[in-house]
Amino acid sequence: MKVKICGVTTVADALMCAEAGADLIGLNFYRQGKRYVSPEAAREIAAALRALPRPPALVGVFVNETAAFMAAVLDECGLDFAQLSGDEPEAVLAAMGARGFKGLRHLTHASRFTNHASPPNRPDILLDAHVPGEYGGTGRTADWGAATEAARQWRVLLAGGLTPVNVAEAVRQVMPWGVDVASGVEHSPRTKDAAKVRLFIQAAHARHE
Repeated sequence: MKVKICGVTTVADALMCAEAGADLIGLNFYRQGKRYVSPEAAREIAAALRALPRPPALVGVFVNETAAFMAAVLDECGLDFAQLSGDEPEAVLAAMGARGFKGLRHLTHASRFTNHASPPNRPDILLDAHVPGEYGGTGRTADWGAATEAARQWRVLLAGGLTPVNVAEAVRQVMPWGVDVASGVEHSPRTKDAAKVRLFIQAAHARHE
């Protein structure tokens, strides 16, 4: 079971999440988002994590950007993958190749946005809650029934309203490739809570120990 801690904004929080056992760490490049980080801040975070013996995979979260822009940010900041969380067309995802995966808020035409040749440390898709006008990070719960069906076909990274309290049940019901959390482990939208992060990771792994 993979765990992604998303919306990390500081070196201190990134190192804390890595020490707690996060497999992936998400950095948000959506300027209208509560957890936006600049490329300069992202470079500092990535450099600190790369110095670890076993660094987590680093994911840049983008909304409606071009493939060229996303690839440039990944290269500039030293990130592994791009999560496309907007309304990007299939061609943009295809242009990212193995470096990109799609964040979906519903599963209509999901097969168009999946790639079974994706690297083993990367999901096929992320499934988040559908909230009109929002691009994730809302704290609303995703459709676990739809996610269960999707997880039978693809490597699903389940997001949307997960917390240390409900993540074990989400894992039990959906059996996803991994789980993603932002607001569920925070003091505030830009500050992670170390105790919640540890509890979340422990609960997500509980069924697999």
